[in-house]
Amino acid sequence: MSAGASGNEIGAPAIGIDLVDVPRFAAVLKRRRGMRTRLFTDSELAYADGTVDPDIRLAARFAAKEAVMKVLGIGLGACKFRDIEVRRHDSGRPELVLRGLAAERAAAAGLHSWQVSLTHTATVAAAMVLAR
Repeated sequence: MSAGASGNEIGAPAIGIDLVDVPRFAAVLKRRRGMRTRLFTDSELAYADGTVDPDIRLAARFAAKEAVMKVLGIGLGACKFRDIEVRRHDSGRPELVLRGLAAERAAAAGLHSWQVSLTHTATVAAAMVLAR
């Protein structure tokens, strides 16, 4: 088998994980006004803004985006953050949608099936991504 974007063999499962410090992330979003729209899709923002504490939801989604980039073997800025979207399935579970360069890298690595798990406390948000 040949190697994919993350160095794994094509077809082999790949895992990415990331943690975000929620207060620090919230402070960055408040300090840099355009950051929210640069990092998140309209639907991600609409979901988060409809909750009691949007910063926690956005921090978890940011962690998921970084975990996807780790799976793809690309660094921050290699693709647009908005090309990786975390949506809510009708059941409430999160699911990933990749577009643009992220989708191209995933296809080149033979990664077509994605799962994501999000969790958080008031101070830490985490995401784990599994791709096959």
